[in-house]
Amino acid sequence: MKTTALRIHGKNDLRLDTFELPDMQDDEILCEVVSNSVCMSSHKAALQGADHKRVPKDVAEHPTIIGHEFAGRILDVGSQWKDRFKPGEKFSIQPAIEDAACPEAAPGYSFRHIGGMASRIIVPAVVLKHDCFLPYGGEDFFKASLSEPMSCVVGAVHAQYHTVHTSYEHTMGIVPGGKCAILAGAGPMGLGCIDYLVHGPCQPGVLVVTDIDEARLRRAESVISKEEAAKHGVELLYVNTSGVKDCCAFLKELVGGRGYDDVFVFAPVAPLIELGDSILARNGCLNFFAGPTKSDFTAHLNFYNIHYSGTRVVGTSGGNTDDMRESLQLMSEGRLNPASMITHIGGITCAADTIMRLPEIPGGKKLIYTQRDLPLVALDELSVKGEGDPFYGQLDRICRKHGGVWNAEAEDYLLANSPHAQRS
Repeated sequence: MKTTALRIHGKNDLRLDTFELPDMQDDEILCEVVSNSVCMSSHKAALQGADHKRVPKDVAEHPTIIGHEFAGRILDVGSQWKDRFKPGEKFSIQPAIEDAACPEAAPGYSFRHIGGMASRIIVPAVVLKHDCFLPYGGEDFFKASLSEPMSCVVGAVHAQYHTVHTSYEHTMGIVPGGKCAILAGAGPMGLGCIDYLVHGPCQPGVLVVTDIDEARLRRAESVISKEEAAKHGVELLYVNTSGVKDCCAFLKELVGGRGYDDVFVFAPVAPLIELGDSILARNGCLNFFAGPTKSDFTAHLNFYNIHYSGTRVVGTSGGNTDDMRESLQLMSEGRLNPASMITHIGGITCAADTIMRLPEIPGGKKLIYTQRDLPLVALDELSVKGEGDPFYGQLDRICRKHGGVWNAEAEDYLLANSPHAQRS
């Protein structure tokens, strides 16, 4: 069986190739991929090629399929897995397989026959035996594609910890009903964090979201409103700090001067980390979520407060498989909706250009439908595109009906009416 896939051949060398898949073995599963959301990590892998820690050194001779935030449908199941999986079931993938024999290997970087930017894939035994092939019971595919980035948010919230005075026992997670802040929180990952803190299993009493981009803040509030948060017992405040002279005093005043139990920093900016540190309450926990690109990145911390007030700092890089299962379950139940992360849609024919130019393209997540031949289009440009193309006009009407965000109805319409990529 043939597949069409976007593969890494070397540095700055992504090619859309059609090639024959090997026969599926008894310990493997054959699937079709439907959607893959583009991660900045894919951009880094495309730039670095074989110098990337997860990309094989012989990638020029044996190119690998790029993309690790993907979802699809099972086509066939090897005999060893027929008691657990069936054709037609939807799935997502946890790319961090953590295999001792190949610790850096991951789908979307390291494998020749599995990755997100493909029409069909073979899920190898190593992914299955580590329980990284995850069923999804939702009606759509795009949410399952976003379960990997969503799991990063879930993992960050789980990584928070606090103690009771005189006790050394750590209580994991945010303080229930406490004061929480997300700094630089109106971007795509910040929106995911807001969604989880409002609709997940544990809510703060007050959630303050800051940003310096008024348009991003307005969009965030349109997606998760103060009224919606209040229904779940959360007082949600969106704050533009661009013109505030003393951000520390201002943010503390919003919560009565006491400070915050939990602070998440969603941009790798030293002054922002220092601000987060300065607004912590006694026993508060600062989570540095955003990954810096420089290995020598530093910021000042108040060690007086660490010593006398019990403040602490954690950092997370990705979520584990349990975090991803939780994300998929909450999405299946309709409690989490990561659609707000998506700002662009396209087909596999635009995937290479999208990955290579990702830092230059504004907005949030770029969602690629891997069976389709479509250009990359921003959701807020659908109305303009729709003036000359009824396909985009209908997509625009559907998205407007759903509050301006991507949704299952829009996905169904796209899959039923958009042109196929080169058939494999």
